[in-house]
This record gives sequence, C-alpha cells and structure tokens, in this order.
Amino acid sequence: MSFATETKNELARIEPGKKCCMLAEIAGFIRVSGSLRLVGNGKFKIIITMDNPAIARHYKKLIKDYFGINSELQIENGTPLKKGHIYVLAIGPENLSEQILRETGILLVREGNNYISDGIYEGIIKTKCCKKAYLRGIFMGSGTINDPEKGYHLEIVCNSMNLANDLKKMINTFVDLSVKIVERKKSYVVYMKNSNYISDTLTLMGAHTQLLNYENVRIKKEIMNNTVRITNCDSANTDRILDASERHIACIKKIDKTVGILKLPEKLRVVANLRIENPEASLSQLGEMMQPPLKKSGVNNRLKKIEDYSNKL
Repeated sequence: MSFATETKNELARIEPGKKCCMLAEIAGFIRVSGSLRLVGNGKFKIIITMDNPAIARHYKKLIKDYFGINSELQIENGTPLKKGHIYVLAIGPENLSEQILRETGILLVREGNNYISDGIYEGIIKTKCCKKAYLRGIFMGSGTINDPEKGYHLEIVCNSMNLANDLKKMINTFVDLSVKIVERKKSYVVYMKNSNYISDTLTLMGAHTQLLNYENVRIKKEIMNNTVRITNCDSANTDRILDASERHIACIKKIDKTVGILKLPEKLRVVANLRIENPEASLSQLGEMMQPPLKKSGVNNRLKKIEDYSNKL
C-alpha cells in the first residue's frame, strides 16, 4: 500500500466534530470528485467517483450525518487504465442534490440565475478549523503525497485555474505554509516540495500517524546525509593534509640535498624531522609531538619558513 493511500485511509477515519467542518470537508471533496448530471426540469444529479473503499464509506456516512440522506453507493469494475473497483455515490433530486450543491457553494445565484462556480465559496472556509476540513476533503478527492523515502512532494489536482488560485490562497493563510501552481495538461496542480511544509500539512489535515512515519524517514535521511557530509569533509581534510605534507617533505628533501638539513635553525630542524617522520599527521598533531607542545599556527609558521628557505635555493 502506498504512502498516499495509507494517508488517505487515516484521514478517512476522522469524524469532524462540528457541523461547519463536516460541510467544509464535504464541499472540498465534492468539488474535485463530483460531477453533475441534468435529469430534467433543471434538476441535478450529483455523481461522486472514487477508487478507495475507505473514502467511499467515509463520505457516504458524512453526507448522511450532515444532510440526513442515504445516498446510493454503487461498485463498478475499473477500466484497463485504472484497475480495481470504482465506487460511485449517486445523489439525485429526491435526496436533496440541489440543497447539497447550494450549501457547499457549488451552485450559486447571479442576477437571478443559477450558475456552477469553479472556485472555493468563502462562506465555507471562514474559520481555521473549516479550512483544515476543506483541505482534508480536497486532498482525499484529488491529492497525493510521495513516499518520503523517494522524495518530498505533495500535490492536489484542480480542474480550473480559479480553484487552484483559491486553494493556494487558502493554504497560504496558514503560518509558514506556501504552495505553487503548475499547469499539467488540462489540469492545474497545487503542489509543495518543502519537507517542512508537507509535515505541517499532514498535521493540519489530522494525519498524525502518517506524520510520525514521515518524520521518522526525514530524521533517518537527515542523519545519513549528515554522516555523508562529515565523511566527505573528513576525506577533504585528509586530502588537504596529505597535499600540504607532500609539499613540505619535497621542500625539506630539497634543502637536505642542496645544503643539508643541519643548515636549518634548530626550531625549524625539529619541525622538519617530525614532518619527515609523520607525513600523515596534521599540523595540530605535529605541534602536540613537540617539547614543549606548539600550537597549530606556530607549526604552520615554521613550515612556511622552511618552504620560503627552500624556494630561495
């Protein structure tokens, strides 16, 4: 089972405690999962399709709890492109389809005429709790989230630019959250790739178990990345030490071959002998070998004098 499916299954177990949140969640879900069919006399039939049985059961119950209707649930075979079963909730005029459309802000009136809106009705998301519920509903309808082992990506597919812009505006009202929009074929995708944003979004929607799983993966990946960085840093430091050591030794050998190492002052001669005997030692380690011990900067100054002396020969 994918990380996205497990997340939706967890969200499907949440029962909103307030009527306003129930309506907001229903509105978000129908907005992206529902379609309308004319059945005569200007009446509508709402068709809600989904491929997750847990989500189907959840919204059948949620719609019944809020509107007091028992919507018809049908199970159909999938298509060659989409295997498995398709779950369809059908809500006709006899089951208050028009009332549902009006209360969810999908069917509105302008200049005395009904019209189907393609954005988010502001009256549905007045409070923070309702925004969370709407986000949960629209995510369960057309959202997905990558397995954090593979990468950080959460997205919600919208069928209009107006809906995408409204959703972006709503999500950005939450502190420290930000999303982007990209057009994909005939859809508009609201997405985020920042792992902190995704973590906060899981919290807002109420997917607390999946949040823990997500954070465990994040922490493990961060530890591994830090280990790699430290290893790379250590390797780079070792390479620098060896490069400098080879340069120092070459200068010392040149001096010894040309005029003899005994020509060096005693302080420089001591450092030169230690460098020859300990080619892999760092400057700090060379300093600790001296009597009395010498700081790294002191060792560096003496070796630089040896290099300068060698360059003059």
